[in-house]
Amino acid sequence: MQHFDVIVIGVGGMGSASTYHLARRGQKVLGLEQFDIPHDFGSSHGSTRIIRLAYAEGPAYVPLLRRAYTLWRELENLVGERLMIITGGIDAGGKDTPTVRGSLLTCERYCLPHQHLDADSLRKQFPGYCLAKDMEAVYQPDGGFLLPERCIANYVMAAQAHGAEIHAREAVLGWTPSNPGVVVRTTRGSYFGRKLVITAGPWASTLCPGLAKLAIPERQVVLWAQPIRPDLFRLGAFPIFNMEASEGRFYGFPVYGVPGFKIGKYHHLHQNVDPDRVDRDVHPEDEEVLREGIRRYFPDANGPTMALKTCMFTNSPDEHFILDAHPQAEDVYLAAGFSGHGFKFASIVGEIMTDLAVDSGAKYADQIEMFRLSRFTAS
Repeated sequence: MQHFDVIVIGVGGMGSASTYHLARRGQKVLGLEQFDIPHDFGSSHGSTRIIRLAYAEGPAYVPLLRRAYTLWRELENLVGERLMIITGGIDAGGKDTPTVRGSLLTCERYCLPHQHLDADSLRKQFPGYCLAKDMEAVYQPDGGFLLPERCIANYVMAAQAHGAEIHAREAVLGWTPSNPGVVVRTTRGSYFGRKLVITAGPWASTLCPGLAKLAIPERQVVLWAQPIRPDLFRLGAFPIFNMEASEGRFYGFPVYGVPGFKIGKYHHLHQNVDPDRVDRDVHPEDEEVLREGIRRYFPDANGPTMALKTCMFTNSPDEHFILDAHPQAEDVYLAAGFSGHGFKFASIVGEIMTDLAVDSGAKYADQIEMFRLSRFTAS
């Protein structure tokens, strides 16, 4: 049986960053992935993922975001490839919606440069947007997007350059505490690790049954539409957006890398799923959910469909992350429940999981307190 300092299960966004940061710290690391690296079966694909500094989900995220931006730039400099594209970001909704109020709160608390715009002012500045008259927006110039497949591939290659061993197409069958350490069984063999980091995305509860009600996979669909007026949705003319509308909460991107303006909707059809049995086909009702948002708020983008793809969110009950030691298994650490807004944090999650596994979480103890499992059991 091969021995490792740390075994990482799941080499997607969080796992690829974790293997890199662990290997960089001098750990002998094994990364195990059941699919290809990268792949399009989980939560870390689809060409683009939003990154934004104005964070309606809570001001406590902003210090972590600042570090995440720094680490993404470090990765870019290391590999010599552009992975983060800054477009500016829009948080939009009604005046009293959590999206607008939360975005303004983080901007004001952390002195982030921003503009508070009504619907007409937003359309004059960025003509691709057509908000309802009673909606408004917060524009923050540091928003943009990451290229997830390239981020994962580069983290994996950087980890390998530091000596990490990474296996694709090797599914984990189970793991057992070894006191100390952990034995991990796969379709190809067994491995011993002094520590185990689980970054398995929608499969987190398969590996940790205690997460069954705390990290719930949900089916999502995203659409790329060829704009009627492409000039309004090109890079440089159209910021990424996070928009809370009467129909639900939409998010989207300018045209980049593949044909079409990209749009998705949080909690698409409210379909909680088994990740091994999720419907990966796309149906007319899936497209209509997204067309509704395009027709009303981005009419100049309402051209032919270029692509439709499924992915999964893994939602926690409060939609905040889970970053913690396993409550019953010493030497095991969990990163789960990223609830559709986690990829932008992958760079720092890798650093946090390294801190937990190598230094007992000393560096980030205060900053990850809100992500502890104990919040779900507190009276």
